[in-house]
Amino acid sequence: MPREEINDLQLVGKYIQPETKEVNGVLMTKIMSNNWDKIWNFQAKPDDLLIATYAKAGTTWTQEIVDMIQNDGDVQKCQRANTFDRHPFIEWALPPPLNSGLDLASKMPSPRTMKTHLPVQLLPTSFWKENSKIIYVARNPKDSLVSYYHFSRMNKMMPDPGTWEEYIEAFKAGKVLWGSWYDHVKGWWDAKDQHPILYLFYEDMKEDPKREIQKILKFLEKEMPEEVLNKIIYHTSFDVMKQNPMANYTTVPTVLMNQSVSPFMRKGMPGDWKNYFTVAQNEEFDKDYQKKMAGSTLTFRTEI
Repeated sequence: MPREEINDLQLVGKYIQPETKEVNGVLMTKIMSNNWDKIWNFQAKPDDLLIATYAKAGTTWTQEIVDMIQNDGDVQKCQRANTFDRHPFIEWALPPPLNSGLDLASKMPSPRTMKTHLPVQLLPTSFWKENSKIIYVARNPKDSLVSYYHFSRMNKMMPDPGTWEEYIEAFKAGKVLWGSWYDHVKGWWDAKDQHPILYLFYEDMKEDPKREIQKILKFLEKEMPEEVLNKIIYHTSFDVMKQNPMANYTTVPTVLMNQSVSPFMRKGMPGDWKNYFTVAQNEEFDKDYQKKMAGSTLTFRTEI
């Protein structure tokens, strides 16, 4: 059945604004938590590459950069399929006929590139045992919050975000899917010295994509001529990706993602939070941030 025909509400009913259930204190959809044993026992391989992020931290952008690197800048090859079919989202389940992440990953030939939003403590242990390479991207909390809020408004496979005021409180308390932003970024930061993890910052990628892509190349042990690198920078720029149907999620049926509410690729610019936070909300957020990030060597820029 083609994707366009996924408009049977009965078929997608349990996926729309799904019920949630915690796994070890981290909020998940009930579908993920019911499938948890399978996710936890996922078998990684030594040549797997995992792109890990908290939600809305530049995941799709990083996926496109990596895919372009792996295909030596061949744009046609990178448009062979949707981002979510090229890089299985290991913990995510979708209504048929769309493929669930685990199914896609198990059928995929090696070397595989996959994606996750799992916090470090919930990552299937086989990734650590196999010493698989991981690229982690972190984005400042205020822009993450704004982006996640708008994404939750348009993506019917997410719980209803409620009002902006309610969402700020839920985010601060970690009562959103994949749990606390604070625990997530700190957990992966602490793991980076024990495992092959390249920890990148969204703001750095925006500021100097060439420098950050060179870090990825080095991490993947790849070399690239200057002209191919420049081609990758161009084709993974926000404006070009926004027009790419294989990266902008426009092939997902409106019943699941309504991009007229908010586009999947919305603004992609550090500092957009200033258009949403009131002075009081910002002060409260900063106070809470200081408390939760106390003792961590991790620092973020909220604008560039």
